[in-house]
Amino acid sequence: MAVEPHQKTTLYVGGLAEEVNEAILHAAFIPFGDIKDVVTPLDQATQKHRSFGFVTFLEKEDAAAAMDNMNNAELYGRVLTVNYAQPIRIKGGEQGWASQPIWADADTWFERQQREEEMKKLEAENHAALRAAEEARRKKLAEEREGEKEEPEVKNDPMAMAEAEVLQQNS
Repeated sequence: MAVEPHQKTTLYVGGLAEEVNEAILHAAFIPFGDIKDVVTPLDQATQKHRSFGFVTFLEKEDAAAAMDNMNNAELYGRVLTVNYAQPIRIKGGEQGWASQPIWADADTWFERQQREEEMKKLEAENHAALRAAEEARRKKLAEEREGEKEEPEVKNDPMAMAEAEVLQQNS
C-alpha cells in the first residue's frame, strides 16, 4: 500500500483562549487517541501563543474523530475551529516571508535603493547627453542656414535696391 504524502493526522485548532497551553490542549484531545505532538506557535513580541495550535495524532482515524467532536466545541469559554492542517509547502514554504531572517528584507530594500539611485543617475546622464546632442544639431542647422543665405536679387526688387544703396553709402 502506497503511503500518502499527507496522512491527515495533524489538526489545526483555532480560537484558543490565552489560558490554554500545550498541556491543556493535549489533555483536551487525548480522549480521541494517541497524540504524537502538540504545538502552539508563539508570537515573538509577546511570547504568548497566537490563539491557534496544532495537534498531531498517531492515527488518521483518531484525528478525524477529534476533528468531528472538537470543531465548534468550547474550551475555556472560546469556540474552537478544528480542521486538517495544511502542509507547509501550500502555505508558502520556502517562498513565505518567515523563511528568511528579518534583516533579509532590509538588505534587499537597501539594494533596491542603490539600484534606483544608479538608474536616476544614468537617466540624468542620458538626458544631459540628449540635450547636448540636440544643441549641437541646432547649431549645425543654424550654421548651414547661415551659409545658405543668398544675396538678394536687387535688380527685380525696388526695396532691395534701396537697401543696397543705403548700405553702400554707410560703408
